[in-house]
Amino acid sequence: MKRVVITGVGMINSVGHSANDAFEAIVRGECGVGLITLFDASNQKVRIAAEVKNFDPSSVMSVKDLKKADRFIQLGLHAAKESIKDAGLTDSIKESFGVSASSGIGGLPHIEKNSIICEIKGPGKVSPFFIPSSLCNMLGGFVSIEHTLKGPNLASVTACTAGLHAITEAVKTIMLGDVDGMVVVGAESAISAVGVAGFAAMKALSTRNDNPQKASRPFDKQRDGFILGEGAGSLVLEELSHALRRGAKIYGEVIGYGESGDAYHMTMPAPEGDGAYRAMYAAMEKAGWPTLDYINAHGTSTYYNDMYETMAIKRLFGGSEKCPPVSSTKGQTGHCLGAAGVIEAIVSLKAMEKSIIPPTINQEEADEFCDLDYIPNIARKVEAECVMSCNYGFGGTNGAIIFKKFSES
Repeated sequence: MKRVVITGVGMINSVGHSANDAFEAIVRGECGVGLITLFDASNQKVRIAAEVKNFDPSSVMSVKDLKKADRFIQLGLHAAKESIKDAGLTDSIKESFGVSASSGIGGLPHIEKNSIICEIKGPGKVSPFFIPSSLCNMLGGFVSIEHTLKGPNLASVTACTAGLHAITEAVKTIMLGDVDGMVVVGAESAISAVGVAGFAAMKALSTRNDNPQKASRPFDKQRDGFILGEGAGSLVLEELSHALRRGAKIYGEVIGYGESGDAYHMTMPAPEGDGAYRAMYAAMEKAGWPTLDYINAHGTSTYYNDMYETMAIKRLFGGSEKCPPVSSTKGQTGHCLGAAGVIEAIVSLKAMEKSIIPPTINQEEADEFCDLDYIPNIARKVEAECVMSCNYGFGGTNGAIIFKKFSES
């Protein structure tokens, strides 16, 4: 099997418009949660979210073409542009690359808008751009066209694990020798009236409208749900010898990944995190059971996810005292759904590069069922050589991936 390395990163979310800026803000413990401005949320039970502020979509596409792409695509184009530039991919190189995209929901704001138009004004008024602006796989389509990526054009739509699955699909494609490299891009922008109302109806969201900065509190005893976030992340994955021949900067190597299904419930994780455990176990098995210096947890700030994820990690390592440090960065960025896996993989890689582990903000009151070292509130300097990132999603879909600092041996 071919070895796969990461040679470019790009990111935009509620705390920053680039990979470096967003990571530094996350490390500082900055929180991107505030009152919703993307629509009038005054009649909503939940009126807070982690929005991307001051984003100019005309920076990634012409003004006349903006109506052809939902906001999640625009955010994805922004992240992909950064990662491709960071990797130094030239036009001739890009043609031998493919794209692996992800989104959990796709163009929900466009779906909502055109549904209303169809009901009130009639079907003849529905935009001809409605379908191509909303489909999840159109993210990869737009990125492929913009950057002339002629390799495989794939899409993962597996809820909150979609971003991580987009990475593993790209890894498999490169490992099998089908392509020199893949651009992975995950994006989500579901902060709309129906999106917020839907998650709120499930009682999945925090209702701390009067204290947005403290609303998302992974692993804290007083957690009461996640915060809907938006954003995008992008990675350039490359076959090792191809990257070395062109002298590319290497952020790290993918040494293991794992995937599993709960086969249990649509929205509840399997008891004691069994599915999460099996995904992490598979990743560790493929990687040869390395010593992990850090785990970027899914850590949603919901009661059952955080408790069961903790149980799964303890089961994997054989007890609390044997577990590496763990943190969740969703307190800073909100839960970016189908983009979360890519964003959090970048955070993990950056933690390795910068030798600093981001904190779990708002983790203030101990929970007897969440008893690991969650790096509460203040980042920690650590020489991290090997890290794991994990994501789990509705439908019982789970994933874990392990990155290691690159060594030619």
